[in-house]
Amino acid sequence: QLQLVESGGGLVQPGGSLRLSCAASGFTLDNYGITWFRQAPGKEREGVSCISRNGGSTNYADSVKGRFTISRDNAKNTVYLQMNSLKPEDTATYYCAALGTVRTWCVMPELKYDYWGQGTQVTVSA
Repeated sequence: QLQLVESGGGLVQPGGSLRLSCAASGFTLDNYGITWFRQAPGKEREGVSCISRNGGSTNYADSVKGRFTISRDNAKNTVYLQMNSLKPEDTATYYCAALGTVRTWCVMPELKYDYWGQGTQVTVSA
């Protein structure tokens, strides 16, 4: 079964950190750019960060620049989102999405994605 699986969400206090993982099952991520999205209740889905297939290009939403870091380990078939200095407004369900591409840069969002994960909940609250 071809799928993306997110993990690492949870409840954290403001100022805390979490690391989300996006693991591919049934296919390898080497040829895929990855984007992390989030969606809070009542709000539109927001692109958070993207990383190119080789990891050489990354982009971040202004709201997370300097606090979040995206990375990938193709040997582990996994992309990570390190989230530091978390704020209550970061509370959302976080999703990863994969697009097969030959590009070595990423844009956010892409026009389409080939695979989506089921999401992992992040709650930032005291």
